[in-house]
Amino acid sequence: MEVTNTIGRRKTSIARVYVVPGSGTVTVNQRDLKVYFPSEIHQTIVKQALTISKLEANYDVTVNVEGGGSKGQAEAIRLGIARAIVSINAENKPALRKEGIMTRDSRMVERKKPGRRKARRRFQFSKR
Repeated sequence: MEVTNTIGRRKTSIARVYVVPGSGTVTVNQRDLKVYFPSEIHQTIVKQALTISKLEANYDVTVNVEGGGSKGQAEAIRLGIARAIVSINAENKPALRKEGIMTRDSRMVERKKPGRRKARRRFQFSKR
């Protein structure tokens, strides 16, 4: 039984993904996928790479994820699973790339600057 481990990132979330041949269970931080992500949308995002490559019932996925919110974590896991699938079998790469799953979304929150209210928002100007 060979374990394939990869990493996926999105915003400030980092997901370490371990893929093993098995029955198709997905475990996130020692909890079932449906318990960790109660939202069906996030569950779909996590399983999207497996669904596209038609390998849902062939691999068990174990994930350790930290940082960010639920959406960022789900997308980080999706990238990690996609990278693992490609490292197992490179024939799946074109289909995953066509869906835009293989690309790391590098958009991050811009930091707050000193002398400003937010990253770009200035304090209100008062003439008098």
